[in-house]
Parts: sequence; structure tokens; C-alpha cells
Amino acid sequence: MPSTGDNGALLRFPILIGDIGGTNARFSIVVDANSEAGEPTIVQTANFNTIDEAIQAAVLDRSSIRPNSAVLAVAGPVDSDEIQLTNCPWIVKPRQMFANLGLSDIVVLNDFEAQALAVVALGEEHMEKIGGGAPEPSAGRVVLGPGTGLGVAGLIYALNHWIPVPGEGGHMDIGPRSTRDFEVFPHIEKLEGRISGEQILSGRGLVNAYRAVAKADGKPSPFTTPAEITAAALAKADPVSEEALSMFVTCLGRTAGDLAMVFMSRGGVFLTGGIAQKIVPALKEGNFRAAFEDKAPHSELMRTMPVYVITHPLAALSGLAAYARNPSLFGVQTAGRRWRDEVSHPKA
Repeated sequence: MPSTGDNGALLRFPILIGDIGGTNARFSIVVDANSEAGEPTIVQTANFNTIDEAIQAAVLDRSSIRPNSAVLAVAGPVDSDEIQLTNCPWIVKPRQMFANLGLSDIVVLNDFEAQALAVVALGEEHMEKIGGGAPEPSAGRVVLGPGTGLGVAGLIYALNHWIPVPGEGGHMDIGPRSTRDFEVFPHIEKLEGRISGEQILSGRGLVNAYRAVAKADGKPSPFTTPAEITAAALAKADPVSEEALSMFVTCLGRTAGDLAMVFMSRGGVFLTGGIAQKIVPALKEGNFRAAFEDKAPHSELMRTMPVYVITHPLAALSGLAAYARNPSLFGVQTAGRRWRDEVSHPKA
């Protein structure tokens, strides 16, 4: 049975779904409209020269199911026939995939569009609440996730559809506010002269914050990975790591609150990705909600907005699978982001 897209064209099952981030790529196959996504395959992007090689080796060579279509979510803007990922050297070339992989229909979305779709697809059993009141069922929502970079997307309900709003919100400016911020921020590594959200709210951003705290106080900074810093901070084994994680959480609260106001997110703000899942104890300590709600003159409004950490390990794939099975539920605009091989798959 085919899957009907937003303009009446058909996506033919089986459908390959893929969530391609800066560090990891996750793939699965949806066999038909009544099936859950198959067992996922996860690969590191650094182990393959191209996405085509990764799909061939990790999926096609290991499965007897040959997908006809693909729905791929990539970490970067989808604005041409050659899609460059922001934090990965892969270039997605849909037209080349027709010959290389035997696909005849390809839809490419932003990775945080997929995360936004997951907000609708997942139940509350896959979420950990971080304060706020009850969500309004059809109100706006925001998804953001620090990972290799900082992903951001909105989600609005209109005309009986959930409509994801992709963007590059992770590259918004972020600046100092407290007295301590003004001591630490001069030591944060800049990107072409400015500090964007990603320079703090990402894996490398946590390392950046850690080194900046250490430099501000003239202390050593022996840790080199986000995992080391997070572990030391949560164990309260290193004051510099503790302050860096606290700063990270506070800045995440500020940014989440800003985005909540932009989208009037009475339906909730959703934090996704591995970093958010690992730092739930820190998010619950209080400074996240304090920073999130500190938005005078709208602090009272902010206190009502719920925040959730999505705890499902493969949330984006769940969102892509929901879209693949029934795209008519979602207002996903595919114009300019869908490629069809008219030779092997002529127009219906």
C-alpha cells in the first residue's frame, strides 16, 4: 500500500527512514502502513565517506527488504540538490541515490523537523517532566536539543495538521547576564567573533564552558570530553565541572524560555538528545526552571508552560516512522525537498 504525500503523490513502501546527525546516523525500514519501524541500525558518520556508503553497508547489505522510497532527516538546512550537513562532511545527493541505492522517491527533512514529529508520535511514557503546568493539547510546541550542535524546531497545529517549523535556531546569539557570566564569557571560544547558542549548548559547547570557567579562575582543566565533565559534575567531584554544567543548564533554560515565547508554547517545550537525557538530575535542581521562567513581564505565563525531556533513545526515527506511515496527519511541506526518479517511478 502506498503512503500519500502532501501533494497527492505517492511514497511507495517499503520506506527507508534515516536520522543523520553530526556524529551518528540511525536507519530503519518501515515495511508498510501497518508496521512499526524495523530494528534500527546505528553507525558513526566518521566511519563512512558518504551517506550512500553507509546506507549500502549498514542497511541494504544486511537486509533482504529493498526500500522503494526514503524519508531522511539531516542536521542542516535543506535548500538544494546537494545538501551539506552542518557538523559532518557528508553531502546528501538525492538524485545520485537513485542509481546508487535503487531508490525512486526521496524526501529530505531537517533533523529537528523529525524531532518535532516525534513529539506527536511518542506517548508520555517516553518523557520526563521538568516543571510547569498541564499542556494545552493543540497549542504550539518547541523542540530543542543540544548534541553535536544545537537543534531547534517549532510545532504548530493548524488546519487539522501538526506542522513542524524547521530552522537554525541553534545559531542565535547568546550572551552574558549575571555578574559571573561577565567573568566567564570573555573566555568562551567565539565563532567568527560571536558566541552562538551552539558555542555553549552542545557537546563541544559544554567543553567550551568548562575551559572558560577554569580560565576565569586560573584553575586547571584536565577533562577533554563532555562525558568526563558531565560525570564529574553529577558526582560533585570537580567544582569547575559542576559550575560548567550549571552554566550549561542555566543557558539552556534561558534559550528554551526565549523559544517558548516565540512559539507561545503552551503545549510544552521538549528537550531531546543524549545530553538532555544524561543531565536530567541537573535539570531538576532548579536553575533550569528559574532561568526558563525569568522572562519579565511574562514570568507568570512562563511558569505555566511544561518542559519535558524526551527519554526515547531514537525519538527522531519514531517521528519519521509516523510520517512515513501516514503523512497526511502532518503539514510537512515537501516542495523543493522531494526528489522522484521519473524513469523508474513515473508519475501516478
